[in-house]
Amino acid sequence: MPTQHLTCSAEELMHVVDSVHAMPFPSQEERAADRWGGPGYHVVVLVESQDFWEDRSSETVEEAEESIAADFAGLAVLLTERWGAPEAVDLASYLGLDFPDPDFEAPEPMGFLSNLAGSMQVWRPPASDRWIALAIGQADPEWPLQLLAAFGEGSALPG
Repeated sequence: MPTQHLTCSAEELMHVVDSVHAMPFPSQEERAADRWGGPGYHVVVLVESQDFWEDRSSETVEEAEESIAADFAGLAVLLTERWGAPEAVDLASYLGLDFPDPDFEAPEPMGFLSNLAGSMQVWRPPASDRWIALAIGQADPEWPLQLLAAFGEGSALPG
């Protein structure tokens, strides 16, 4: 079964990134189709593979992984050309496993992203008080792979 991934050019993905980057952050949590956000952040699904409920064969999964990775790489080239090299951010620390406080909650969008991806690549546009990140995530082995773009206030990310 072929991947249900709709191929987008890196330029088309960059247009989405530019559009969301220009949007004001919402004052409260909101969701619209493949985009959601709240105070200080946005998250958008740029590309999504098929799900793997029916077919989890290694060929199907590898095809989806390669396709999503190619989209990530193409967009990362454009972001790097514009804003310089990204920094890698390990999302494991946002899971709260190293905190003695059982009520620990990571700030969004880190809480969400840390449940889907192990790391993200972050760009900090010089003329902006926001950061932009790309991550490839998957909620569970049967769920689709997703290329995610996250946007947050500069103060929400250390560094």
